[in-house]
Amino acid sequence: MVSVDGSLFIQIINFLFLLFVLNLILFKPIRKVLLERKEKINGLEQGIESLENQAVSQDQAYKDGLKEARTIGLKKKEAFVGEASQEEKEIIDRINKTAQSNLAQIRTQVAEETEKARVALEAEVELFSKAIGEKILGRAC
Repeated sequence: MVSVDGSLFIQIINFLFLLFVLNLILFKPIRKVLLERKEKINGLEQGIESLENQAVSQDQAYKDGLKEARTIGLKKKEAFVGEASQEEKEIIDRINKTAQSNLAQIRTQVAEETEKARVALEAEVELFSKAIGEKILGRAC
């Protein structure tokens, strides 16, 4: 059975002294290390959060830049297509004018050759008519 006597107070004083000494030697340095570690972890977490925010903003800036570049590219493409279409029309117009000019020259040339052939045939009509008459009548005129 446990009896309460003077050694109990000595044990309590011994316990409190040990608690005081352990607090000075062991618990305070451990708590200090734990607090420093917690502060370091908090700092690292804030750094991570800051870097994540920076990465998100840079990603958004990249996407915005890409979208703007595509928009500028599409505008330039449309401008090039418009210029090419205009140039195509000009080339086609030049070709059509050249073709019409060539056609007019060919028609003139054909008309001239036709007229020459007609004149040549008219000169030979009398000879042909004589030849036909001789064949029909069977004698020389």
